[in-house]
Amino acid sequence: MHALSALIIRNIKLFFKDKGMFFTSLITPVILLVLYATFLGGVYRDSFAAAMPEGFSVPEKLTGGMVGGQLFSSLLAVCCVTVAFCSNMLMVQDKVTGARSDLIISPVKGSVLAMSYYIATALTTLIVCLTAAFARFLYLIGTGWYLSVSDVLLILLDVFLLVMFGTALSSVINFFLSSQGQISAVGTVVSAGYGFICGAYMPISQFGAGLRRAIAFLPGTYGTSLLRNHALRGVFAEMEAENFPVQAIEEIKDSVDCNLYFFGGKVELHTMYLILFCAVAALVAAYVLMNLQMFRRTAK
Repeated sequence: MHALSALIIRNIKLFFKDKGMFFTSLITPVILLVLYATFLGGVYRDSFAAAMPEGFSVPEKLTGGMVGGQLFSSLLAVCCVTVAFCSNMLMVQDKVTGARSDLIISPVKGSVLAMSYYIATALTTLIVCLTAAFARFLYLIGTGWYLSVSDVLLILLDVFLLVMFGTALSSVINFFLSSQGQISAVGTVVSAGYGFICGAYMPISQFGAGLRRAIAFLPGTYGTSLLRNHALRGVFAEMEAENFPVQAIEEIKDSVDCNLYFFGGKVELHTMYLILFCAVAALVAAYVLMNLQMFRRTAK
């Protein structure tokens, strides 16, 4: 237990000490904020206004809450995965520098070494993502706050699950990497592509039918939807209180991916949680098994 905690502290210190690694983890959130400032905010506002029945006047605070909730959920959905990949670069860097080889031949068990990378990555990612979450909470207070205490707690639960998913996914992929060039290539692909395939940059409802069916198999999609449901639940409740047409509200939920469909059937929130939990469990199991196999080969 002492060896595990010592390795976790070592990995966390190295992450925050390495300015390049730390600032790389913040690139995607910054890109999303720039996109929002340039055109995404306007796109969100226009799509929300277009979904309203003719003659309905939408209060500015409600519009701000809707747009802010979309940005909030998009930012966190992307952060939880891309930051995990950047934080987990240390596992590959230790291979490049030879530090991992030194640790493998030390008295430290292989399973302890593998879990130290996973836990340290999860903790550093949680620190960054929770900081981003609280910053976005402050932003929503200024633009349109409709969150209840339960909404806030559920959002924090969603962040935790998505961080576990991002950490597990990055652990499995980074396990196969062994050079700085591979790290850069994978990091670029993940940073640029994940936001699109999880529905953060553009709602999945805007994609073609074939692409929507393919994306429906990706667990990260449901993580984004969970965040969006909880970030916007108060906004939709306010719409109902203001007697907005039920059909219009459901169409808006469809357009912003609060409602997701798997081959025509609506996916309920508890099913989304189950999908995400199973994905985390499967990826962690794969990561552990791959490490055990590697350490057995090394011991021979």
